[in-house]
Amino acid sequence: MVRYKLILEYDGADFVGWQRQENGLSIQEAVERAVKAFCGETVSAHAAGRTDSGVHALAMAAHVELEKDWRPDVVRDALNQHLRPAPIVILAAERVADDFHARFSCVGRAYEYRLVNRRTPLALDRGRAWRVSSRLDAETMDNAAQVLLGKHDFTTFRSAKCQSETPVKTLNEISVLRLGEDIYIRCAARSFLHNQVRSFVGSLVEVGKGKWRARDLKAALEAADRARCGPVAPPDGLYFLRADY
Repeated sequence: MVRYKLILEYDGADFVGWQRQENGLSIQEAVERAVKAFCGETVSAHAAGRTDSGVHALAMAAHVELEKDWRPDVVRDALNQHLRPAPIVILAAERVADDFHARFSCVGRAYEYRLVNRRTPLALDRGRAWRVSSRLDAETMDNAAQVLLGKHDFTTFRSAKCQSETPVKTLNEISVLRLGEDIYIRCAARSFLHNQVRSFVGSLVEVGKGKWRARDLKAALEAADRARCGPVAPPDGLYFLRADY
């Protein structure tokens, strides 16, 4: 068996998320079907992160095992051929060691959330960003966000459906940057809780609107109480940015 690491780009709007589910088509199932169509093998595709329904990826890492030793470029191109017309692309493929695992070998993950801060509705970016019509102060959001850095009990920013054994995580990086109408929020950590980034974003938008201050965000964090979280941002603007190994 030969193990291949894949880097995927996808628009998650029409999928139920990465993980195979009974209520619709997942990214995982689409990739597995493409492998079956390519070489006739039934495989399980494993990814660095389990993105939710509507969440996108700029560079999701995954792996599959194939019986034949195909050239990586052949695997990449063949899978892309069979993934059409789904909005999923294999950007790269490479052979990796047998002990490589896209999820368990990963030592860091990064997400980016994109806000469009304008009054008018979205046309081209509909489903790919969250439009917030109220003027947001991105600098204030960035300053407040720094209270989230480090090791904390992130219960406040954790979905009730989260399956993680502990709410304690270490956030290594968070930043808020405005570029014209666009505001980008980036987060990096070894791992994240379910809905953690979207919960951060919703609360930071309250800061940007002037409804919360940094001390309110800090108090919400320290309360370790889901009820203290701001509105959870929609999945539209969330992108899996990278996996580190």
